[in-house]
Amino acid sequence: MPKRIPLADLPPGEGRTIEVDNQVIAVFNVGGQIHAMDGICPHAGGPLGDGYLDGNLVTCPWHGWQFDVTTGACTFSPDMVQGLCGVTITGNEVEISAPAE
Repeated sequence: MPKRIPLADLPPGEGRTIEVDNQVIAVFNVGGQIHAMDGICPHAGGPLGDGYLDGNLVTCPWHGWQFDVTTGACTFSPDMVQGLCGVTITGNEVEISAPAE
């Protein structure tokens, strides 16, 4: 079941971690555009939603792996891709669906 959060909880240039259908999801606001992806770094399980966001790149806070939040692609290995989530904005709410398995 999708999760709804207030748009005001996602200021531009920031990310956060939420749970959708028992999955950890990283949600980011890149210049007013909301993006969401699998929130667990494949390297060591770090929380990507707590990472440093620079433009559309998030850096995992544990070991520095970077991912493009718009595509899910890892910067040093484009074949490694985080699952993207469905994002719908209705009024002042963001609805996020878990990534397809």
